[in-house]
Amino acid sequence: MSQSHPRISKAVIPAAGLGTRFLPATKATPKEMLPVVDKPAIQYVVEEAVSAGLDDVLMVTGRNKRPLEDHFDRNYELESALQKKGDADRLAKVQESSDLATMHYVRQGDPKGLGHAVLCAAPHVGDEPFAVLLGDDLIDPRDPLLQRMIDVQQQHGGSVVALMEVAPEQIHLYGSAAVEATADSDVVKVTGLVEKPAAEDAPSHYAIIGRYVLDPAVFGILRTTEPGRGGEIQLTDALQQLATDEKAGGPVHGVVFKGRRYDTGDRGDYLRAIVRLACEREDLGPDFRTWLQRYVTEEMQQR
Repeated sequence: MSQSHPRISKAVIPAAGLGTRFLPATKATPKEMLPVVDKPAIQYVVEEAVSAGLDDVLMVTGRNKRPLEDHFDRNYELESALQKKGDADRLAKVQESSDLATMHYVRQGDPKGLGHAVLCAAPHVGDEPFAVLLGDDLIDPRDPLLQRMIDVQQQHGGSVVALMEVAPEQIHLYGSAAVEATADSDVVKVTGLVEKPAAEDAPSHYAIIGRYVLDPAVFGILRTTEPGRGGEIQLTDALQQLATDEKAGGPVHGVVFKGRRYDTGDRGDYLRAIVRLACEREDLGPDFRTWLQRYVTEEMQQR
């Protein structure tokens, strides 16, 4: 492993989105706080960052996102009540979120896109590489994607994106990467990026999913990046410049992920994520799987 690249210690989690796909549930509740079984989605993301050694976490928030800060803060009244009841298990669960990491917060005043949200992190991150984790994508802890990305960045420098092969008819939902093979079967060199292309215009079926390890040079590019698709400042556009001009802060590599990913930004996938995770829980799984199998069998018989 090269010693010329500084070790990553900070994670940035953009969480300023309005969550319109989950209205009316997100009218007063941040989408990141929607529960996945019995934990809010955002806690899974913070836990992933911490498990990769990143316990300095900056959350980029917006209006009506105060519950995010409250969740990762102490709740002395609740803790006291649980302590008096002798409910040690629930007390530990409540304290777990406040003890996870050193949390910081900054507001994205205007929702100008992911690139702008990342730029809001510049004063906190400074001149060192950092990770970006999107809250819509939950990565199963048994498939340590982020740690692998950090290792690749330490080896090659520059930036690293997470890629997943998707069906051609789905590529318009993602950024798409043009890639070249490397000596590692799960690592490619990214030579170009296109944000949400039509299937016929996509350079590949490799889609960018919500994990990045970025060189701080991206901040300088984002400051001069014009609004792109959707009138927003796109992180993909800045990465495209890094990929085509290594002197600007490249190269850009991709880690091809084939593990378990739960997309909680889509209502159907959100429900499937809950079912999958609940089925795998030791405390919930046995009874829940039995009920689910019976329910599905009965439904099939009625059709």
